[in-house]
Order: sequence, then C-alpha cells, then structure tokens
Amino acid sequence: MIGGFEVITAGIQATIQDLGRVGLAEIGVSSAGALDEFAFSSANMLLGNEYGTNMLEIVFGGVKLRAKGSTSFVLTGAKVDAKINNKPIEIWKTYKIEDGDTLSLGFASSGTRVYLAVKGGFNIEKEYGSCSVSIKEKIGGTPLKVGQFLPFECNILQNNYKLFSKYVPNYDKITTLRIVAGYQWDMFEEYEREKFFKSDYKVTGQNDRMGFRLTGEKITSTCKGIVSEPIAYGSVQVPAHGEPIVLLKERQTIGGYPKIGAVIKVDCFRLAQLKQDSQVKFKLVSLDEAREIDMDFYKFFKEI
Repeated sequence: MIGGFEVITAGIQATIQDLGRVGLAEIGVSSAGALDEFAFSSANMLLGNEYGTNMLEIVFGGVKLRAKGSTSFVLTGAKVDAKINNKPIEIWKTYKIEDGDTLSLGFASSGTRVYLAVKGGFNIEKEYGSCSVSIKEKIGGTPLKVGQFLPFECNILQNNYKLFSKYVPNYDKITTLRIVAGYQWDMFEEYEREKFFKSDYKVTGQNDRMGFRLTGEKITSTCKGIVSEPIAYGSVQVPAHGEPIVLLKERQTIGGYPKIGAVIKVDCFRLAQLKQDSQVKFKLVSLDEAREIDMDFYKFFKEI
C-alpha cells in the first residue's frame, strides 16, 4: 500500500538525500548526498533499511508533515522538540505514525541537521543514479514546498528501536578536525602550518552544503597562483584572505586556491552539524590513519 507525507510547513531547507552521485565530477557534477553520514546511516540501521536508503535532511527543523497511511520512522541528528499530534517523542528512536497523524519539528537546540527516515525509504525517482537533491546544480528536485507529497510504502516495524545514549553525538563540544596533508602542503611555510594547527577557529554564518568558512588566525602560502585542479571532499582551501574554507558535498569540482590539506570524511560529518560560532581545531594525521578511521566507519554500517 502506498502512503506518504503531505508537507504542511516546509521549514528553512529540507531536501531528499541518499549517499549521493559517484563518478560525475569529471563532467562538473558534485556528489551531493547526506552531509552527516553518521546520523543518516544510524537512521537506516535503526529502521533495518538497506544501506544508503534515502531520507529527508532538514536544516534547523521547523517542518510539519501529515501522514497519509501508516509507517515506521525515526529522527536522528540535531536535537529538536518533535511531536506526533502534539505528544513529545524522542530523537534517535523509531516510532509508528498512523494515517492522519501530524509530525511536527521545532527548531534545533543542538546541531543543525535533522534526518527523517521512513521504513523502506521514500519512493523518489533517481536522477544520475541518486535521489539526492543538489541545490547548487538543480539536480534531483528542489527543497520541500508546502503542499508537496512524499510517497512511501506503508511498512511497520514489529518493535521500536533506540540508539544507545553513549553513541549519540554531542554537537556542542569543541570539535577536532583531523586533516591529511594536501597537494600544496609545501607551499605553506613551517611557521604558517604550526600557526594553523595551534589556533582555534570559529564557524561563520557563511556555511552551506558547499562548504564551511571559518574565522580565526590567518595563514598565508607562498603560492602565487595554481592551475585549477580537482577538489577532494573535505579540502581545506586557503584563499588570499588567509582564513580556511572546508569544502563539503556540493563543492565546486575544480578550483585554484592552495589547499593545506583535507579533513577526513568522518570529521566532515561532525563539522556539518556545527552552528555559527562553534569552535574547531585541526589535527594532522597520516593518510594510513585516515584510511583506517574511514574504513572502520563504513565497515560498521555496511556489515549491519
């Protein structure tokens, strides 16, 4: 049986996301996909969904939906006041919603991105191999609009499940971003690199699915200009103004700023949950360490 959610209030920005598009950077198409893959994959795990099943990524909350048909669902990620028919429910725990029920989300008090997953995912047609909405490139659809209908199969879990509290992230603490040396590492003098790793930076209000601008100690490179080159996920660009920009899933596919390094994937997920004025620090790790951390993360969720 086909059911779905009718959008009553669309919020600031809510988009369908899965794990994004692979192999299209060479034609200028970014990967898109869920910015916080821990919250994303935890939601699918709790529902017993296939790895990578699509869901809603909601910035700051403020969404209200009415159910047509019944399904099991879960909210993960940012902490919001969530209610079914004005009765409070928990984040990181599965629930059943019945035909005619209303699900409403307040605004995030910790973190910035809420993930709403349903059992089996939403019935959304893929474009270029993915359901993900790329806002910058206008691929895969648009952010939610009032009156829109999000279809799903009516699937109900026999039991409800909850993530152990020890695994629930704390988005309010100072975040250390582990970084691997980049292509232009040698274009930064040792003094500049030391300054970068000893400094605290703050998240500015200029952040989105493309990347996060940080403010703090300025660093300079010896680079007088480079030929535009492919940009890796997590790349830390240092433009002429000297303050770093961490590039995320809707980044431009090529660019010409020097890059001191790249933040490892797992820490990019945490960065994506930080609010303006949140503090971050950088820590250098080896390529082997980065690979091991990322492999452990993906192995855990894929095996489950």
